[in-house]
Amino acid sequence: MEESPLHLAKRETQWSLRSRPVWAGLLAAGMILGVAGPFGTDEVLRLLPRLLYWCALTVLFYFVGSFSGTFLHAVLERWRMPHWPSVALAGAGAGTAIFALLVGINIALFSVSWEDRSGLVILGANVIGISMIVTAAIVYIKEAMPTASASQEPKPVEILNRLPFDKRGALYALSVSDHYVEVITANGAELVLMRLGDAIKEVGDTEGLQVHRSHWVAQAAIAAARRDGAKAILTLKDGREIPASRTYVPALKEAGVLPTK
Repeated sequence: MEESPLHLAKRETQWSLRSRPVWAGLLAAGMILGVAGPFGTDEVLRLLPRLLYWCALTVLFYFVGSFSGTFLHAVLERWRMPHWPSVALAGAGAGTAIFALLVGINIALFSVSWEDRSGLVILGANVIGISMIVTAAIVYIKEAMPTASASQEPKPVEILNRLPFDKRGALYALSVSDHYVEVITANGAELVLMRLGDAIKEVGDTEGLQVHRSHWVAQAAIAAARRDGAKAILTLKDGREIPASRTYVPALKEAGVLPTK
């Protein structure tokens, strides 16, 4: 079944809800804002209510922004919009949702009338601008992390986190299907909305080879290999056959998958 933008946004939200580092970061940010008391909250709220206010807002805004930003980015990617413009628009959309929520909360809690339209416009511009910057920074960090070289610990197979639990298992292959990547494991296959290049960055320490512009295979998953003229056919442990184009045959020979003669 194809993964819709709504499905992807729900999955990312569920992952964040289960992530201890995410919760630790949000609560730490809320505590810092609560102590600092920005936007005049130090004048209208005492310390404990102010801490609760900012912790609640930080958590609420993160999940609202994450859900709406992920959804919009997936929609824009499906429309084939270039990567970074789609990130910027997704960040602006998330910021708009957060701004509307912020205005509603302040009206409900503090009876703010917002008669000063210019102040409202400035606040909205600040919230949307910050959201765009934060969204771009998060996407950049996520994309850069798989290529970071500092840690000696085994890199996790991050692509598996995008799959339902019943489909997670030893990674066999990645194959392009329209705008999706079919992630093939020992327990089945699932379509994920992303580029093949980005998916390959999430295979962690799994040893594998790109054998076609539309296919990547884990070496441990190859059960057999045979030549097909100038090309090759790889048979996986589940019986699935993956074509290898002429361009990648030398790499398969170098890896010992195909005979050198």
